[in-house]
Parts: sequence; structure tokens; C-alpha cells
Amino acid sequence: MKNYHLIISTPDGNIFEGDAAMLTVRGSEGDLAVLADHIPLITAVKPCKCTVVLPDETEKIADIGGGILTVDSDKTTLLSSDFKWN
Repeated sequence: MKNYHLIISTPDGNIFEGDAAMLTVRGSEGDLAVLADHIPLITAVKPCKCTVVLPDETEKIADIGGGILTVDSDKTTLLSSDFKWN
């Protein structure tokens, strides 16, 4: 699986910055997964379980209280005021 640069940030700073193979969250229109080469996107994120799949296929799961997800050609950024790894 191809990787991309992911940043997860809160008001306290970056929680995660590095390569990811996939990110799943619940957007304003429903559940979504971001893979490498995803089309550009900006969406609100609802409170949900967030899953980050790392390049080695390890999954990291977190509870997120909502936020904003931005997908660009060079990086994906998830901004949230409430993010806790499980």
C-alpha cells in the first residue's frame, strides 16, 4: 500500500506526524478512508473512533471529539481539540 504524510494536531501540538497508509474517520457525510493519492478534500469530522494504519500495517486507534480534515496533494492534516490514543 502506498504511503502519504499525515499530521494529527491539537491545540497542545502535534499528536502524530509521519507516514501513514490509511486514515479512517467519520466525516460530515459519513465514514471515510483516506489513502495515498486521495482527491483534495476539506470536511468536518464528527466524534468517532479514528484509525491510523501505519506503513507496517500496524493500526493505531483513537477517540476523537470532532474536528477538521484537510487532504492536499502533499499531506493530510487532521485538526481536533479532543484526541486520545486508545
